[in-house]
Amino acid sequence: MSEPLLAPYNGIPKLVENESELEKALTQLLNGSGPIAIDAERASGYRYSARAYLIQIKRTDGGLHLIDPIAVGESDLWGKFSEDVGEEEWIIHASTQDLACLREVGLNPKKIFDTELGGRIAGCERVGLGPLTEELLDISLAKEHSAVDWSLRPLREEWLSYAALDVELLVELRDAVAGILLAQGKLNWAMEDFAAILSAPPPPPRVDPWRRTSGMHKVRDRLTLGVIRALWLARDSYAREIDLAPGRVFNDETLMEVINKKPNGLGDFRKIISRRTRVQNAPVESWYETYLAALAAPLSEQPELRIPSNTLPPVKIWQTRNPLGYARITHARAIVHELSEDLVMAPENLISPEAVRRVCWSEPPASADQYLPYVEATLAEYGARKWQIRAISSGLAGILNVTEPIVTPDAERTESVNEGVESD
Repeated sequence: MSEPLLAPYNGIPKLVENESELEKALTQLLNGSGPIAIDAERASGYRYSARAYLIQIKRTDGGLHLIDPIAVGESDLWGKFSEDVGEEEWIIHASTQDLACLREVGLNPKKIFDTELGGRIAGCERVGLGPLTEELLDISLAKEHSAVDWSLRPLREEWLSYAALDVELLVELRDAVAGILLAQGKLNWAMEDFAAILSAPPPPPRVDPWRRTSGMHKVRDRLTLGVIRALWLARDSYAREIDLAPGRVFNDETLMEVINKKPNGLGDFRKIISRRTRVQNAPVESWYETYLAALAAPLSEQPELRIPSNTLPPVKIWQTRNPLGYARITHARAIVHELSEDLVMAPENLISPEAVRRVCWSEPPASADQYLPYVEATLAEYGARKWQIRAISSGLAGILNVTEPIVTPDAERTESVNEGVESD
């Protein structure tokens, strides 16, 4: 039975709410030693922005600090702190979720240890902070406030206690994960992945994000598509302006209800929108004018039903569209599945399924001597790390000349799951 930890061992620290208090907290942290444990709380699902509404930092002999970046406001102290700690390691659980909002205030680590990704590479079955801490440290954390609106003020004491626990044991958890990775010979692999996260460019903006509206798969004409685009963009612009999650302005279900019911006049339109919005005095008249303008727009101004895409078709239709590619992917999945079991990690952490699909879809080089360089170059092009390329390339190169598919139920199931994960 794991030991429950309901609050930080030294109590909940006083919330830092101004620049003077921030300077004292950062000075204490600079006088500490070892890596820096850090976490941030955002208001996902409540606010449009992904900014940090609370930052938690802990360091050995430097204390645990809870900092309200909204109350503190813009400050050069964050950037100076980042420079002063230099090459010290920053421990972040699921770093890709928090790095952007930390960088936004001026915190820019040069070296990280991601306990969530490290746990994945180590083959841990559950890598959420609570389950991983319980598995490796035999301590269970109180985690009942994970979905609260962190943009609300004042922040409640029980929320602050929850937030403090996110970093209370992060140094110990890092050491436990690193110990497993070292024993498995994977620590350098993980460090390579961590470095790649820091050097990765920001993701490019999505093309036509409005096309991801729930229910879009039922749309069959360009006029309807144009109305969806117009209302989606109007909602997004307003949500950005008032910093509210678009789904709280009105959700996709409401948008599709407008499409399906075709409101007769402003009153009907207002009735549909008003039932679902979280906004008082919403600009319904303006949205209705947008709706009417989209309906009246000529066909030449309506979006195309389909847009060109460089994504590959689902593997399930390769058998008819690209039979040799299908044969290659069945063998490749079997190789990835077997190697991932040998290395005790999930297949998607061994290699990106998309990279494997790219290797298998295209016609391989005419000469078998070029198979290995072709695989290595393709994997690198689609983001594979050097350790991943070393681990899997020879196996994939060895199946490029196959002409008959194999069926491996476990690999089929794994590939299906991974395709769903990567569908965004």
